[in-house]
Amino acid sequence: MRQTAIPAAFMRGGTSKAIMFRQSDLPPDRAAWDAIFTQAMGSPDPYGRQLNGMGGGVSSLSKVCIIQPSARDDADVDYTFAQLGIRDARVDYAGNCGNMSSAVGPFAVEEEMVTVPAGASQAVVRIFNTNTSKIIRATFAIECGMPRYDGDCVIPGVGGSGAAIRLDFLNPGGATTGKLLPTGQVREILHIEGFGSIEASLVDAANATVFVRAADIGLSGTEMPEALEARPEILALLDAIRVQASMKMGISASLEEAHRIRTVPYIGFVSAAKDSFSLAGAAISASDVDLLARVISNGQPHRALPLTTSLCLSVAARIDSTLVAECLRPGTADKIRIGMPSGILEVDADVAQDGGSWVARSGAYLRTARRLFDGRVFLNTP
Repeated sequence: MRQTAIPAAFMRGGTSKAIMFRQSDLPPDRAAWDAIFTQAMGSPDPYGRQLNGMGGGVSSLSKVCIIQPSARDDADVDYTFAQLGIRDARVDYAGNCGNMSSAVGPFAVEEEMVTVPAGASQAVVRIFNTNTSKIIRATFAIECGMPRYDGDCVIPGVGGSGAAIRLDFLNPGGATTGKLLPTGQVREILHIEGFGSIEASLVDAANATVFVRAADIGLSGTEMPEALEARPEILALLDAIRVQASMKMGISASLEEAHRIRTVPYIGFVSAAKDSFSLAGAAISASDVDLLARVISNGQPHRALPLTTSLCLSVAARIDSTLVAECLRPGTADKIRIGMPSGILEVDADVAQDGGSWVARSGAYLRTARRLFDGRVFLNTP
């Protein structure tokens, strides 16, 4: 058996990392992509560590991004996201990654897919996400024609600081299902075998997400990922809720399909603001946040928050009578401060009613990114 190589870069985007491929370096037949991605990432790994590849053993470190120049009039590049399983060989294209979206613009400039005017101090890259068919506008600093990565922007969950990258998700509603409120209701009752009925809000902005109250599943809302991992019965309950919501939202047609589609919907639980701590041990005062949230991503408690889910949560907080709005601190301004395991995340959400229906006009947040290395990914070939 010999090895072949494919050009690639490895980048951090927000609180995630991914292998970045130019689409032109991959086979034209997309059916061949999965085998490339799983081997490059080191999946499946029964030990859950992905030591034989680039993955890091958690969902936020098991990702691939594929970028190419766009033929669309409203976009500069097309971006496809793939979430890889760790213990299995699953490759899921059902949703987008908001964190890795922050790396796409700088990658596109460095790979000369986007031309930056001479002397420009800022780049604006219009990104078409093929997973959700939505436009994301990335705005970031430029120096000598290349992205600038050094800066004073600090994001929870990432050591050090970097140059701010602003991501504006335009018209994010219905990214997964085509509807901001997939069932037309702000609250639904889900029936969970062995548990009973539970109230949930099913919202689809940037990525479809189901939200439940922390108290309704016996939690405080301040739990850390390790505490959740130590309670497999809670993770099983949350997954059962996610599966029922998937069918209710029309994402899947059966239990089997809902179990197979792991990326969406995300499942999160929320609670009103209260004192808590971050993974770094820092105290988070209830007065410094507008609500608390925890999210399960691909079966694992997220160490921060998936950015698309954070945007969805902020949109849901602006829709009257959702469970998220119920938890939101009264009088919260446009920027919502979310308390989560890695600290406090701020997200803007522009939501309004139009003709009696709720519309998400946009959502925005700041991230940082960094190109860690590039070269070639080696794959075994017969």
